[in-house]
This record gives sequence, C-alpha cells and structure tokens, in this order.
Amino acid sequence: MRKGRVMKSTGSWYMVEEADGKHEIFRCRIRGRLRLKGVRTTNPIAVGDWVDFDMEETAEEGCTGVITAVDPRKNYVIRRATNLSREAHIIAANLDQAFLVVTLDFPTTNPEFIDRFLVTCELYKVPVTILLNKIDLFNRADFAERLANFHAIYEGAGYRVLEVSALYGQGMEELRTMLSNKISLFSGNSGVGKSTLIAALIPDSDIRTGDISDYHHKGKHTTTFSEMFPLPGGGYLIDTPGIKGFGILDVETKELARYFPDLFREVPGCRFYNCTHTHEPYCAVKEAVEEGRIAPERYFSYLKMMEEDEKYRK
Repeated sequence: MRKGRVMKSTGSWYMVEEADGKHEIFRCRIRGRLRLKGVRTTNPIAVGDWVDFDMEETAEEGCTGVITAVDPRKNYVIRRATNLSREAHIIAANLDQAFLVVTLDFPTTNPEFIDRFLVTCELYKVPVTILLNKIDLFNRADFAERLANFHAIYEGAGYRVLEVSALYGQGMEELRTMLSNKISLFSGNSGVGKSTLIAALIPDSDIRTGDISDYHHKGKHTTTFSEMFPLPGGGYLIDTPGIKGFGILDVETKELARYFPDLFREVPGCRFYNCTHTHEPYCAVKEAVEEGRIAPERYFSYLKMMEEDEKYRK
C-alpha cells in the first residue's frame, strides 16, 4: 500500500504524487466500489486529496495505480450548479488558502458570484483573498470611483483585496510571498486571467493561456482539468477550470448570515433571536445597510441566496 496526493484529475484518471519525497507521479484510477459509498458529489476524489493506492499490471493499460481509499479532508471548496441541480462538485481539498481571481471589466465578475464563493469558503473554513486582476486596465481616472467602491465593499466585509497585473508585474511579489509554502487554490470565471497569472508565477508550468488579444475582452477557457503545481518558492498552487455559476451547499436559511462576516457582526443587535434580516422589525442588519455599515450589494446577495435556498427546498 502506498500513500500519495492527487495532483491532477481528468474525471476518469488521477495523477498521484507518492508521499516519499521523490516526487514520483503515478497514473491511477478508482477502484470500482469506491464510487458506491454514498458519495453525493460528481467526483469522489478531488485534487489535493490524500489517498492510498496500489500498483497493478494489466495487459491493456500496463502498470497503473488503483486508488483504494481517501483520507478524511481537513477542508474543501465545493459548488453546486445554479440551475436547481442537486449535484455537487468538489473543486479542491486540503487547502491552506484560496484566491478568487476577479475583474471589474473584460469580463465583468458578477458580485453575486464573488459572494457565493466567499460564503462557501467561510462555511468550509478556507481563508480567502480576492485578486483584482488586470488592474493595469483600470488605473485611469474614470475607474477610480469603481475601484474605490470595490475595495470598500469587500475590505469592509473583512476580506483582503490585492490588485495584480501579470502583464506589468503589479502586486506579483506580494502574491508570491503569500503563496510561499502554502497549498493554495486559484478560482474564478473564465477569462479573468487566472491562467496568465499562474504562468507568471510558475514559468515552467506549461499552463495554456488565451491569446493576448483576449486580455481586453472575454478570455478563452484555457484550463480543462484541475491540477496542482509545485511553486518555485515552496508550496503548491491548484489551478481549476473557469466557473460560470457557483451554487452553495449545506447552509440552512436561518444560518446564512453567519457566513457573511459583515452581516454577522450586526446580528447581536437584532430584537428577535430568529431574525432572518428580511422583513422583521428592529433588525440591526437592515439598519446597518441603511446607515452604510453594510454595503447594499452584499445585502442584496444575501437576499438572493435566501431566495435560492427556498427554491431548493420546494
């Protein structure tokens, strides 16, 4: 029996790095019965998982590994499709931190998508930083107000926002320091420049990026499968395919505000212990929105998630 960490998943095959310090990679598949143990996700094994595996020799495939068990995860990031599907997909497991790559334009990242990702990271205890990418495109006077507003919304909610540009190197040294000796997830919509950032961080990673003309517009989907890359300064970075929608899981309606740090800090001031912060009188959360202590955009995201949760329960 061997122990290793899943470095890449293609859906049917898994590249596993053996945990013996030699960095040897083995091509593995899942033992059939592993799929039948009540797993409620589309992928029973995710990049970042620690697994047990054996080697087997077959006439058709040669010598390949067979994954026989998955270790308990310390955390993970999971998403559900937003079309009321009950299927879920684990994006990555056993993380030290996550980075959500967003852009104000070229393409525009929907604030609701950002908030869903942040709620999921709060739920599964994954520290998250927002990378505001392609910042070189927004260093103009006409974007100053939008930039300031974005920082105010998310820094006011308690999140770090780091402005970066892979083309011009802005923020890249600070980002390298943050990544050093950590297991980090990069996620975001297609076209936000995630693969370009990773190619700048790991020059020999063989990451495919979109054409340079796509830098100013909606970029190409350049990542096909989730994959973990070793970082030059120590640690690992997990690249994932671009995500269009992000449905949240495992949150009761009455508990949702707990995963909005900016809302949750106001909850003790509510008159009613079971306040949903939607229609009740004497609600401290609604008062904080009216007084500007909570950004309206964040509160509207909260209301939309509450509405989505009710649809799932019908």
